[in-house]
Amino acid sequence: MIERPLYLEKIEPYIDQPLIKILTGIRRGGKSTVLEQVRDLLVKRGVSIEKIVHVNFERYSYLNVRTKEEFMKLIGGILAGEGRHYLLFDEIQNVEGWEEVVNGLLAEKDVDIYLTGSNSKLLSSELSTLLTGRFINIRVSTLNFQEFLDFKKARGREIGNPAEEFEDYMVRGGFPLLSIADYTLEQGDEIVADVYNSILFRDLVRRKGIRNTELLSRIVKYVFDNIGNNFSAKTIGDYLKSERRTLKMETVYNYLDWLEEVYVISRAKRYDVRGKEILKTNEKIFLGDVGLLYAINGRNISMRPGILENIVYNELISHGYNVHIGKNREKEIDFIAEKNGDKMYLQVALTLSEQKTIEREFGAFEGIGDNYAKYVLTLDKIWGQDRDGVKQKFLPDFLLEEL
Repeated sequence: MIERPLYLEKIEPYIDQPLIKILTGIRRGGKSTVLEQVRDLLVKRGVSIEKIVHVNFERYSYLNVRTKEEFMKLIGGILAGEGRHYLLFDEIQNVEGWEEVVNGLLAEKDVDIYLTGSNSKLLSSELSTLLTGRFINIRVSTLNFQEFLDFKKARGREIGNPAEEFEDYMVRGGFPLLSIADYTLEQGDEIVADVYNSILFRDLVRRKGIRNTELLSRIVKYVFDNIGNNFSAKTIGDYLKSERRTLKMETVYNYLDWLEEVYVISRAKRYDVRGKEILKTNEKIFLGDVGLLYAINGRNISMRPGILENIVYNELISHGYNVHIGKNREKEIDFIAEKNGDKMYLQVALTLSEQKTIEREFGAFEGIGDNYAKYVLTLDKIWGQDRDGVKQKFLPDFLLEEL
C-alpha cells in the first residue's frame, strides 16, 4: 500500500480531537486507502488494534447493514470494554440515518470517528445542523502530479524528466488504480470507464430515479467537450435545442448538481477582482479527473489548454486551495487560489510562441495592485521570462516545486 502523506498530514492534527473526520471524493479516488493508512497511523501512535473498529459498508459482510437500527445493533456489539475506541466507517452514505447514530456516538461514547463517502451530500445542511462545529471535511482527490510520480517510484520504475512524466500524467490521469500496475492506455480507459459507469448508474440513475439516461449522457458529453470554457446551463439548453431536443432548465441544473455531488465535475465560480464579489454567471466546469475525458469521449480530441487548466485546478484543490476564476475588468484570469490568508493568481497556456498570446496572458494581471504571487504557467521549457512582477513558469516544475 502506497502512502499518501498529503492527506495523512491533513488528518493527523485532528486525531483524538472531538471532531468527526469526514473524507469525501470521487469513487476510486483513494479514500478507502487513506482510511486504511489512518488505521495504520493510529497503531503506530500506540493505539491497540482491538480498539480500532474499521467497517467498509460496501463489503459483502456489511451489505445487510443499511438502516439506522441495523447500524446501532452493529455498533452495540462492537463497543465493548472501557477506554477510547476509534471508529472508521467507509462509504457511510450507504446507511440511511447514519447521521443520528454518529451524532449520538460522539455525544455519549468515548470515541474518535472517521468517515468516508463518495457524495458531497454527506455535508448537507441537515448534517451541518446536526453536527455544527463538530466535523472537519477533507476532500480526497485522485493523484496529483507529485503523487503520480511517487506511485511510479514505489513500483520500482525509473522517473524520467518532468516534461516526459507530465505528458504521461496528462494522458493517463490520476486514478490510483491506474498507477499500481503497468496498464496500457486502452486498459486504463476501460478501467476509468467502468468507474464512471458505476458512478453514473449506481449513484445517479438509480438513486436519483433518472429515466432519460440517453439525455443525461448527452449533457455529460457536452460538459466534457467544454472543460475550461465559460459555461452556463443556458449553453446546454441551446446545445440541446440545436439537436432538436428539449429539457427544462431546472432539470439541467439538477443534473449538474448531481454530477457535482458525486465529484464527476466541479464548478469554479467567477470572482470580480475589482468589485471583490462572487459573480453568478459564466462559471467554468472541470472534471474530477482528466482520465474521465479520454475514457468517455475517446482520444481523438484536441483540448490541451482545457486539459492543462483542469490539471492545475485539481492540483490546487488537492493542496487545499479555495479556487475561483477571475474577472479583471474585461480580462479573464484563469485561477485565483486562496489558502490560509494567502493568495496567488494563475494563467495557464500551452505556449507563449506568439506575441498576442504573451500580451493576453501577462496582460490579464494589469492593474491588480496587491503583492500576491502571479504566474503564467506554460509547457515552454526555456521561455523563462518575467514581466512586471509576473513570473513565467514551466507548468510541471510549478506543480512539483511551488506547491
